[in-house]
Amino acid sequence: MSKIESTFLRLKSENKKALIPFITAGDPHPDMTVNMLHTLVESGADMIEVGIPFSDPMADGPVIQRASERALANDVGIKKTIQLVKEFRKQDTKTPIILMGYANPIEAIGIKDFVNQIKEADVDGVITVDYPPEESKDFVTLLREQDIDSIFLLSPTTEDNRIKLITEQATGFLYYVSLKGVTGSANIDIKQVSDRVNNIKKYSNLPIAVGFGVKDAETAKQVALISDAVVIGSRIIKEVENSNQEDLLENIRSLMTEIKSTIS
Repeated sequence: MSKIESTFLRLKSENKKALIPFITAGDPHPDMTVNMLHTLVESGADMIEVGIPFSDPMADGPVIQRASERALANDVGIKKTIQLVKEFRKQDTKTPIILMGYANPIEAIGIKDFVNQIKEADVDGVITVDYPPEESKDFVTLLREQDIDSIFLLSPTTEDNRIKLITEQATGFLYYVSLKGVTGSANIDIKQVSDRVNNIKKYSNLPIAVGFGVKDAETAKQVALISDAVVIGSRIIKEVENSNQEDLLENIRSLMTEIKSTIS
């Protein structure tokens, strides 16, 4: 059983929902990343998505795009991201870590080498934004051989036949993109999200996480009522962007604590 699966089972037994924050590796500086990861765990993260910086993050809005630009300017790419996860693992071997990125950097390394490297770093899951299920079977097979979860995105426009195709390959959880467009781009229509989540449940028993539009504690509370997990990304990156180095960790801790209190 993967750490992701066991975490969801534990939370379900406690009648709780998962809080999954997102940060971009190397933003605002690689020296801060590991401390940020530990701060997220200390302030309520049940698992963490770590973004692999990429020069053309098509699914990300301006906030996370700028985070990738800052990280790349700090010479943080896919290999350095994996190194930072290894550093985090020296103190924390329990919190599930999910890498989120794009196919191009993975294929540049080679999918087999990439999977071997993230297995060595004790990564628990991978979200590859632009890998459609038709083109990711070999990748998914390699991940499964190493007991790493393959997490897929579903959107408001995903038709039922594709939901079925995706759920046949997915493990860990399903990530429902709550709105049309890029990360952080609009307000969530809770009724619409609820209807879509219920439809997805017809095809899979996997937990469903909702993200791409959670901007505050109230939205997180509403999302937690209709899903198994709340993903918060752009809002955290805004704290990174707007905080000086001395206040950054405390500002992240404050935001996380507020959100965690609404979904527990």
